[in-house]
Amino acid sequence: MIATNKGLTALAFITLHLLSCKEQTQQKEQVAPEVMTVSVIQKSVPVYGEYVGETYGKADVAIQPQVDGTIIGIHFTAGSFVAKGQLLYTLDDETLRNKVELAEARHAQASTMMVKAKADLDRVEPLATMKALSQRELDAAKAAYEAAKSEVEIAFAALKNAKIDLGDATIESPISGIIGISKLQVGDHVGKLNLGEPLNMVSSVDEIRVRFTISEDEYLEYARRSKDHKGFMVTDKIPVTLILSDGSFYDQTGSINITNRQIDPATGSFLVQAVFPNSKRLLRPGQFVKVRLQKDLYPDAIVVPQQAISQLQSKYQVFVVDDSSKLQPKLVTVGN
Repeated sequence: MIATNKGLTALAFITLHLLSCKEQTQQKEQVAPEVMTVSVIQKSVPVYGEYVGETYGKADVAIQPQVDGTIIGIHFTAGSFVAKGQLLYTLDDETLRNKVELAEARHAQASTMMVKAKADLDRVEPLATMKALSQRELDAAKAAYEAAKSEVEIAFAALKNAKIDLGDATIESPISGIIGISKLQVGDHVGKLNLGEPLNMVSSVDEIRVRFTISEDEYLEYARRSKDHKGFMVTDKIPVTLILSDGSFYDQTGSINITNRQIDPATGSFLVQAVFPNSKRLLRPGQFVKVRLQKDLYPDAIVVPQQAISQLQSKYQVFVVDDSSKLQPKLVTVGN
């Protein structure tokens, strides 16, 4: 009897336990999973191209010596702003001064000879008129005077050149801008025939030029959309933005002002130059930046997050919530 009661108790427990598990399973099946949804947006979507570019000054002028000499003075601080006409270098000019003095002496000598030739001509002309001297002697006197005048002109030109060379012993800045670090120092010898690097560089940085290349295919893409093929990309007023090396966007918008005349046959690339205002002088020559410009525009495009799109082979689909709050797959065509 006891054993029988124990058996019934065990059977009842098993039955209740099975019923409880079935109810829990049904409850779990009835709970719908949570799905994150977003609203579809329709707007015009620009498509951008990014290109690696290098910055240049509005003008980058090399400082090259025009005469031979030894540097005896450097009159600027590297990296500072220098004004047009400001003294940068002085060279030892003793030899050049000697050349000026020699040229002055030769000019004076030639002038004296010209005065003598003119006096001789003045004496010969009246005698030749009176037939006291032959025409041949008159012609010789005229020729001597003309030769003397030419010698004066030659001597004067040599004197001007000597003075120019003396002036080149002081090297001034050709433009206003930022000057770099000097390649040579006081005591170094320089010469106009040296084929090495220039003494220095001065860059005007109120505006910055950025040069970059696009591929031949991209050139064709831009050219087909161009409004004016005569001023391709220049007259189209395509806005250009810069992405700096730290990933930040430069706060000034630029414009394209130069394009090359040809496709580079060696690389199949097309050189383009944009110009940017740089009043704060944040940009310097020699920086590598990313140039960003609009390649295309999709008007009234339907926009969804990229992670909402699933791909199966060559087909793309999204799940759309219908009126019954159920998810339905829908095939879509994606853009760039």
